[in-house]
Amino acid sequence: MVMMDRLAGHIHPALALRRGIQLAEKGKLAKAFPLMAIAARAGIPEAECRVARFYLEGSGVPPSRLEGTRWLRRAADHGSADAQALLAALYTAGLAEHEDNAGTSSSESLFKSQSSRKPDFEAALPFAQKAAAAGSATGQAILGYILSKGPTAMRDLDAAHSWYEKSAAASCPEGCLGLALSLARRRQPEHRTRIAEELRRAADAGLPTAIYLLAVLTEHGMGVPVDRESAFELYQLAAEKGLASAQFRLGLSLIEGNLSGQDPAAGEAWMRRAALAGNPEAAYRIGEQYVKRPQPEYAEAATWYRRAADAGHHAAARALASLYLSGNGVAQDAEEGTRWLRVAANSGNRESQVDLANLILENAGDLKDGVDVAEWFEANASSGEAVAAFNLGLCFAEGVGVRKDQELAAKWMRRAAEGMAQAQYMYARLLQDGRGVPADQKQARLWFERAANAGMGDAQVALAEMLYNGRGGERSALAAAHLFKQAAATGHVGAMFAIGALYENGQGLTLDRKAAQKWFAAAAERGHGHAQFMLGRYLSKGVAGEYDPVAGRIWLKRAASQGIEEAADYLAGFQDRREGLGRSNARVPRG
Repeated sequence: MVMMDRLAGHIHPALALRRGIQLAEKGKLAKAFPLMAIAARAGIPEAECRVARFYLEGSGVPPSRLEGTRWLRRAADHGSADAQALLAALYTAGLAEHEDNAGTSSSESLFKSQSSRKPDFEAALPFAQKAAAAGSATGQAILGYILSKGPTAMRDLDAAHSWYEKSAAASCPEGCLGLALSLARRRQPEHRTRIAEELRRAADAGLPTAIYLLAVLTEHGMGVPVDRESAFELYQLAAEKGLASAQFRLGLSLIEGNLSGQDPAAGEAWMRRAALAGNPEAAYRIGEQYVKRPQPEYAEAATWYRRAADAGHHAAARALASLYLSGNGVAQDAEEGTRWLRVAANSGNRESQVDLANLILENAGDLKDGVDVAEWFEANASSGEAVAAFNLGLCFAEGVGVRKDQELAAKWMRRAAEGMAQAQYMYARLLQDGRGVPADQKQARLWFERAANAGMGDAQVALAEMLYNGRGGERSALAAAHLFKQAAATGHVGAMFAIGALYENGQGLTLDRKAAQKWFAAAAERGHGHAQFMLGRYLSKGVAGEYDPVAGRIWLKRAASQGIEEAADYLAGFQDRREGLGRSNARVPRG
């Protein structure tokens, strides 16, 4: 036998090819390759094609996609339909002539998973056309793929469907899968059974994508009876073959227990495999699981969110932005958080657009993004979302992303006011001041009242002021005092000062200087300038019985530093009185 192998190198190349095939069938690939190479160098197309496969698969020789592609091209030029089909597959998958990324490749890869390399449909098309015309079922399937998935100018869905039909008629698994997908695109209910049949044929041949899609049909009863147990088995089979989408669906079903028994640990393991295989939804779901645990693990969540966001998952980008903005699991970084929000917003994610627009309104985002802010809010506002309408009103009121327009500000505030207390308050302000709408104190009072009834402190104070002064309706100091107290209970500093003033004047409340000083002190401690002035005056004069000129002077200085002119004047008079007192007590020197 060894002697025959040696002699084969010195006899006709066809004999070398035949002996090489015999050795390959016995698994002796290293011995088969030199014989195949002899026949290939002699220009035998079958041998050239086989040598190419040896290089592409690394069988009996170190893998080399560059060499594999070179030999395929020689075989294709010599008329080998198999070589033409495989070469078209390599170009379509973006795998041709990339030695650094060498590995197993076949037409099946077109329907198995997406390649990270850029397809070359233009280079693939002529080879696929030659293979298809020569009757290669695989070539026909590849040509159908190119005509349906290639550049727009190259697409011809009717022609693609025809080639898929020819390929499927020859029982080519890829052709069956392609035909099923082509029928599904036509969205005709009468095709459901045929779609399921073609997927079954491709699945029986072991194509992972076909197995996964058949599982989807079986789960939902499209073209086949609903059978959750069988669907689970199909998902598992496709997942074990390495299909990321099937791994994700299998993991989800195990976590939720909707197709089989619940097994969260196994489900999470499959979900992780899917995420690591490039499924962004799986990575996002894992991140969500870490966030929703009783003790959230934000650092782990950030890792998975970033993986999904890098793959273009909008919700993951938004979630990652939230972590950066809050500093959970990552170093707090408003710039990085805004960047991720912008990524999601520019991809069309409505929630992220609103979040980013809100950041811009708060001056936390990059103002150059303002050109899109109003547009993003308007999309949601037009559909009736009150918060979006309110923010759009603010955009027009402040000129963020649009020119200032008080009329449009009032329009959107009025719309938002139907369901949002803050908008009711803002719209009342516009009515009160006559900005964008005719001034109407009565209507302003009504809208303040609606916001006040919702518990909004600013609205309670604004309504109290209108009641106290009798604007927009009857005057009622008693009702005003009640509202001021409600607002003060929520920490509203202006309301605290107002209560002090009412106690001092005895309007709406019984005259009580001690109570007045107490409320002035509460507001003063929270930084209210006029309250600081009143407290300083009370302590300096002992108005409520407590005389402390030193403390009074301190409060007066604080009020003066805030620009309260009365405090500055009072301090000046206080200083004059002290100096006058000093002169009257001075001794006259003896002469």
